[in-house]
This record gives sequence, C-alpha cells and structure tokens, in this order.
Amino acid sequence: MFHFFTKSRQPITFCFSTDIHAHIIPGIDDGAPVAETSLKLIDAMHHMGIDTIFASPHIAEGAFENTRTSITTAYETLMAALNRTGRTDVAIKCHAENRIDNMLLENISRTAVPTLPDGYALIENSFIQEPWNLEQLIFDMQVKGYRPILAHPERFSYYDMRRLKKLHERIPFQINMLSFAGYYGKDICRKAVMLAREGFADFLGTDIHSMRHIDCLRHYLTTSDAKRHRAVLERIVRNDIFNI
Repeated sequence: MFHFFTKSRQPITFCFSTDIHAHIIPGIDDGAPVAETSLKLIDAMHHMGIDTIFASPHIAEGAFENTRTSITTAYETLMAALNRTGRTDVAIKCHAENRIDNMLLENISRTAVPTLPDGYALIENSFIQEPWNLEQLIFDMQVKGYRPILAHPERFSYYDMRRLKKLHERIPFQINMLSFAGYYGKDICRKAVMLAREGFADFLGTDIHSMRHIDCLRHYLTTSDAKRHRAVLERIVRNDIFNI
C-alpha cells in the first residue's frame, strides 16, 4: 500500500521490497567507494521500503573487469561491516550488471555469469549503440540456461518505442526508479512511463550509486508523479519473484 506522509511523518516507500539493481558493493565499481558508504545507502534504501537487495556491481571490459572472486571478496567485506552493526532487517545478496562485451561472451561460454535466483541475468547494452548481435546473444544465453533481463532500456537514446516493443518479445526489461524520478532528464522519464504503460516494466531497480541518488528518490516519493506511476507499476512489476 502506498504511504503518504501523515502527521507522524511516516516514510513513503516503493511499490517493491526487493531491489535487483544497486551498486552498494564497496570499492569495485562506480558505486559505493567504501563499506561505510554502503551502510548509509542500505539504511536509506531500507527506509524507502527495501528489505532485500541483490547488489549488482558492474562487469565491463576495460572499466570494471570484475570476476566472481573480486565480487565475492568485496561482498564479504560489506557483510562483515553489516554484521558489526547487528542489523538483521535487510538481506544482501549479490549478482552483477553484465555489460555486453567480450567478458560477457567469455563468461557465457564458461557458464560463469553471476546471476539472480533461477538463472536470471542482468545484461546492459553500450550507451553508444545496440550490440549488432543482441538477439543472437539473448538466444545463446537462453540455450545456456540463462534468463537474461535487459537493464534500463529507457536510458538508451537510440531506442524508439517500436524497437523496444519488438525487443520486449525476446527479453524482459528492468526499469530504473531514477528514470521515473527524472534524474536522467525528461526524455528518459517520459520513455520509462511509456514502457510502464505498455506493460514492459517487468522488473524495477533503484540503480543507486550514491547518496545523491538517494536524495533524488526521497524527493520523488513525495510527489504526485510517484503516486501516478505506482498505480501502473504495482500491477505489472515482478520483483517479488526474488523475495527471500
């Protein structure tokens, strides 16, 4: 149920409690630099209704060349810091946001792509252009037993709604809450809303990297836009399949 501020200043929350896209693992990508920052992000996310976070550090050739080992090591650092706080009200798991590049192709061939439960794998296009063989990549991943999800397609300027409708026949979409909040600009917000109205917002994620993102989402949740978006999103979003 959507919560408006009352006289007791009750926090407003998201329409989902499981976030599958957040950059809270310390020190391995452009998200939280240290565990202390991670803990602040987790606390703020919990106050916005999130009680399960599937952290998704980047794996990207030439930028964030993470492996299962590097991700696991950083994850264990975060969990040690979280355990020292004594809090048990937020569950933290880990997968990855996999850029479509040679590293992903290699991980697919070795069946080594970090995933969500049930083989779901978050993949990300380049921001410059769609990979020329995207449909074939999706098929190859499915043959290997993966269930790819395309991260934030609303953010790719080269996509129009016609192409997105066709692509959605092959792969579910994960839309960023920051897009609905207008963080990336009006055009991306408009495209996110259009995708939601078409029923294409299969999964939602915050894509939080920093407290600046937290501040944006906190404000967004107090707006009438958030109420309108929620009325659409809560009917179609599937994040609850990952509840643990």
